[in-house]
Amino acid sequence: MANKGKKDIRTYPAIFTRDEESISVEFPDLPGCVTFGKTEEEAVARAKEALEGFLYYSEQDNDPIPSPTPFDQVHLQPGQVISLITIRMDIVREEEANRSVTKSVTVPAYLNRLAVEANLNFSGILQEGLKERLGVS
Repeated sequence: MANKGKKDIRTYPAIFTRDEESISVEFPDLPGCVTFGKTEEEAVARAKEALEGFLYYSEQDNDPIPSPTPFDQVHLQPGQVISLITIRMDIVREEEANRSVTKSVTVPAYLNRLAVEANLNFSGILQEGLKERLGVS
């Protein structure tokens, strides 16, 4: 994980192409990193999410991550526009490390009934128990 306080800023050029129904987005340096949006705002937001996910999982898989092409060297087709998309990987890594996952658990019916009657938070209790069992905070 990145050092605390150290920013890991990444900027890649994205190509935006509008058609009748949506705006597609592709990153010429990152094959397969594509998305779309119905509006310009949605396309930009999804481009940011796509870039975050692509780079994060490339890191996790130890895949090589290409350097971004300077935006003035990206070749565009007629009707396409380019925008630079910037993300902070230190924040992406932190968010991924702290995201919640859904787990299914099985408990006896009587315990479920008593816990519901007592208004207990199943997720909170499970988290507390796991932390205690694993010796983490």
